[in-house]
Amino acid sequence: MLIRTPFSVSGLLLIFIEVPFLLRICPTSSTFDAFVRRFTTNYMRAAIYGVMSLVQWLSIIAMSTSLIAAAVVLLAAAVCYLIAGIKGQEFAGSKTLGGQGVAQMIV
Repeated sequence: MLIRTPFSVSGLLLIFIEVPFLLRICPTSSTFDAFVRRFTTNYMRAAIYGVMSLVQWLSIIAMSTSLIAAAVVLLAAAVCYLIAGIKGQEFAGSKTLGGQGVAQMIV
C-alpha cells in the first residue's frame, strides 16, 4: 500500500515543475499539464514553494519529524524565487534538463 505523505506529493509535483521535459515524455492528463504550466514565473514558483512549505510545517505540528528539513528547504527556495522575481531575473537554460529550446517548446 502506497502511503501518500505531503512530502511525497510535493516531491512529485516539484519534479514536473522543475523539469518541464517530463511533461512531454510522461503520460499525464491535460488538467495536470495545465496546472504545472502555471508556474513559469518566479512569483508563481515562489507561491507554490511557499504553499508546499506551509503544508510541511503544518504536518509537523502534530508530531515533529524529519519533515522539518523539507519545510526549511522549501521555504528557502520560495524566498529565493521571490527575491529573483523582485530583482526581475529570468530563468537560465540548462542542457542537463533539456536546454532552453526544449523548455520553450513545452511552455
